[in-house]
Amino acid sequence: MTTAVHTSFDFGAYLRASRERIETALEASLGPEEPETLREAMRYSLLAGGKRLRPILCLAACELAGGAAEEALPTAVALEMVHTMSLIHDDLPAMDNDDLRRGRPTSHKMFGEAMAILAGDALLTRAFEMVARRSPDVSPERLLAVVGELSLASGAPGLVGGQVVDLESEGKDVDLTTLEYIHLHKTGALLRACVVCGALVGGASAELLEALRVYARGIGLAFQIIDDILDVTASSEVLGKTAGKDLTADKTTYPKLLGLEESRQRADALVGEAKGALAPWSERAQPLLALADYITSRDR
Repeated sequence: MTTAVHTSFDFGAYLRASRERIETALEASLGPEEPETLREAMRYSLLAGGKRLRPILCLAACELAGGAAEEALPTAVALEMVHTMSLIHDDLPAMDNDDLRRGRPTSHKMFGEAMAILAGDALLTRAFEMVARRSPDVSPERLLAVVGELSLASGAPGLVGGQVVDLESEGKDVDLTTLEYIHLHKTGALLRACVVCGALVGGASAELLEALRVYARGIGLAFQIIDDILDVTASSEVLGKTAGKDLTADKTTYPKLLGLEESRQRADALVGEAKGALAPWSERAQPLLALADYITSRDR
């Protein structure tokens, strides 16, 4: 079931305004860390731009649940910090070994491997501070639930576990079940946390939380399928990161297993399922519905 987004909703304006709000909050989120070299490394990666899809999902889910986006802003910043940490660590020579991220040299290329690891560690721990100590307008009960969700997404049950299976699968024949396990954890877990954490801040009902988990699962897998497609079809200049690196590392991807056309069809179907889960809230869910479509239409 596919839910149409009302044409009166100006998604472009929404995206621009949300990104501007998030960039301002990110800029203000890093205090006077010492030594200065650590602060410079943290800022280099955190403020490098990007789609800011994850914090936008957090704000949109909060508003759908009936909360104010401003209340979820510290949590949105925290989620982008965790995401940035994962990119820094993912690019390291011991992981995916990439030299380019968001159109410029990766953190370890600029600051060395040790500083890149430490900058990632500092961003991860600062994320929990953002939730626990910089969200004065949110009840402790809701913040505790957010911390729990963020912990699961960041650790072994989430992106760390997904990264381990991803590394262990390089050069091996991987079936679709294993591939989806990797991406539901390495990519999908944090996307799900963005949606769920925003909804928790907004005081979502159990029914809405369950629907949002279904939505997040669909967009999480669709996002990764499109990433896999773009790795094959787009240039490094367009992507802002090294194109073709999955092929070089002999990784199993959706196009490798299913082919390009079937991969795109699967992404479209997953987005349809995600949007269908929010059908009962379609009038208020326009940002989330539009964000689901954006995932499959993006070119980078």
